[in-house]
Amino acid sequence: MNIEILGTESLGVRGLCCTVATEERIFLFDPGVALGYTRHHLLPHPFQVAIDEQVQEKILQAWAGATDIVISHFHGDHVPLTDANPFQLNAERIAGRTKGKRIWAKLSCLTALERERASRLASLLECGMTKAEGESCREVCFSAPVPHGKECGRAAVMMTRVEDKKVFVHASDIQLLNDEAVEQLLAWKPDILLLSGPPLYLSHRLTPEQLTSARSRAERLARSVGTMIIDHHLLRERCGIAWLEELRAGTNGNIMCAADYMGKPRRLLEADRRYLYKKMPVPAGWHEQYARGKADTAGYLRKGLNNSTIDPPR
Repeated sequence: MNIEILGTESLGVRGLCCTVATEERIFLFDPGVALGYTRHHLLPHPFQVAIDEQVQEKILQAWAGATDIVISHFHGDHVPLTDANPFQLNAERIAGRTKGKRIWAKLSCLTALERERASRLASLLECGMTKAEGESCREVCFSAPVPHGKECGRAAVMMTRVEDKKVFVHASDIQLLNDEAVEQLLAWKPDILLLSGPPLYLSHRLTPEQLTSARSRAERLARSVGTMIIDHHLLRERCGIAWLEELRAGTNGNIMCAADYMGKPRRLLEADRRYLYKKMPVPAGWHEQYARGKADTAGYLRKGLNNSTIDPPR
């Protein structure tokens, strides 16, 4: 089994996209990307846009080689969109590329917006989507819908288990905020688990009890999982790294973010957006020009790849 994580917050973008290659199949999970449109009252910094461009290209390459596409839910950082903003993956870019692929998707417990997105995507791709939740097929099985974070009923996600000598589980936006998802994960006994941690950047919406429970669930999982990769919502603020390190120190050390797992530098570009604007100023109107194809990210990419330029003080 070979696992490659393509896009998460520790790799510079919003998402939880990865590929998992078994002996017979190649799964592409959640082939979407976003940047957090106005975090800190600022549009995405051009350096983050440059990293977003790279991630989109990786997703397109992975789509071409995949046998199976898995969509855990239809939020804009997890699926190509027909109405994408300039920093999301436009579904037009994958039109005509579905031949020979099976698209597994969570098609129940959808919000009105998700139903519309699913319908538009299926129409554009001119292919059917297989209702996956609760199903199994050879080495892959899918959970029933579980809560998206602490939400119940209205917003839900689907988790996926792939077994090929080892067991990999993709647990999308559970955020460690409910017991239902964690019980399923424990039953699946993953060797490698990729999941979203709690959204500390929205801590004003979470009670101290919810945050304490999220840590307890993570500790419980850590005792049973070989390698636990926690990312996504957790790392939209720098305090998520401290949360991760404290958790690792209190367990058996098998906890990391996606960048750590991939052996790449941590780039928390959404968390560091204000710092990026300070270190690499952005002229007025740049985003409008970029959306019209009249500005590019090349200069910002060159500057930003110098880690000493973008690494914020600790």
